[in-house]
Order: sequence, then structure tokens, then C-alpha cells
Amino acid sequence: MGFYSFKTQDTSRSIPSRYSSRKTFKVYLHDNAGNVYHEDNYEGYGTFGGMDYYDLVAKMNGLADRYDAIRAYHGGADGLIYPNLSESADWQWRNERPSECPDQGYFYEGILI
Repeated sequence: MGFYSFKTQDTSRSIPSRYSSRKTFKVYLHDNAGNVYHEDNYEGYGTFGGMDYYDLVAKMNGLADRYDAIRAYHGGADGLIYPNLSESADWQWRNERPSECPDQGYFYEGILI
């Protein structure tokens, strides 16, 4: 599996993986029940503070597993509830899909061949 990442919803900054040329920063993953997962050193594979982003999508939407969540998320399913990603632990959750990072949290220096 390759790297993937998102942009924070409060600052619109790309969340870099620890293997990229950019320094990592604190990121918080929020659900609609008030749970917050804290990550200091993102690995680049969707896990923040021990919680997999798509596992949380599945949990929040009553889906069977992360694979159903990935299909629903990327298939444009109506009515999904989205986890939030922020730089603030005090972020107030809202049902907005975070933007995906076009650099996958890694490829900041341009295209590698």
C-alpha cells in the first residue's frame, strides 16, 4: 500500500508523513461523539493516534469494516459522516469531508521517476 494523506480542516496544511522532507506536526482526529485521537509523527498510512481513518469512517457510519468504508468514501455514497483532522485538540467537529493531500503526504519535491 502506498502513502496517502489529507489536509487539516482548520489550517488546510498537508499532513506530512515522517518519511517525507517536511517535518511532522501534531494532528488530531475527531469523531462526532467527541473522541479525539492525537498523532505526533504520522507514518503516512492513515492511522492517527492509533485509530485508522477508514476504521473510524466505518464505525461512525455503521459499516461492516474499513473496506466497506473505503468503498463508500471513494464511491461517493450519500449521507456519510466524516471524521475531522485538525491541528487543534479543541476543534469542534462538523460533518465535512477533509481534502486529500495531492502530494500523498510525501512527494513534496516534485515527481519522482
